[in-house]
Amino acid sequence: MKAKKLMPLLAIVALLGFTSCSTDSAAEDKINSIEVPLAPEAKLIEIEIMELINAHRINEGLDPLQDHSTVKAVAFTHTDYMVEVNNVSHDNFFQRKQSLQLNANANIVSENVAYGFSSAESVVNAWLNSPSHRENIEGDFTDFDISAEKNNEGKWYFTNIFIKR
Repeated sequence: MKAKKLMPLLAIVALLGFTSCSTDSAAEDKINSIEVPLAPEAKLIEIEIMELINAHRINEGLDPLQDHSTVKAVAFTHTDYMVEVNNVSHDNFFQRKQSLQLNANANIVSENVAYGFSSAESVVNAWLNSPSHRENIEGDFTDFDISAEKNNEGKWYFTNIFIKR
């Protein structure tokens, strides 16, 4: 992995490794110090996924969601993490949620993850066919974004985060 891509992940991993479960002010100071990296440029598959999700929402009579660069940056850190550990997960969701609450004024945060789908249509259809993932797509959110990254074998990993401000 390129050093440029690895640096934001290492910074977050280092910060997460020192985060405590306590609620004292020292723990809050550590959370407040989390810096969100710059969002990478959107890939075609990411744009297509966002368009498909918004088309579905409109078809259901829901408002479309706005893309959000901070959400994208946070989603990217998690997708990059999943590629590194070679596992699809919601690991460290609490830290992503806190980061978005602090850096994107999010009141509610939810996410969908996926692995191995080869097109925007296939991953969105899989999420829509899963009640819990569909609930996120159709949820009461204002903004969203997605990160899609390939591993060394060319398989896609996806993190789709939704927030309500």
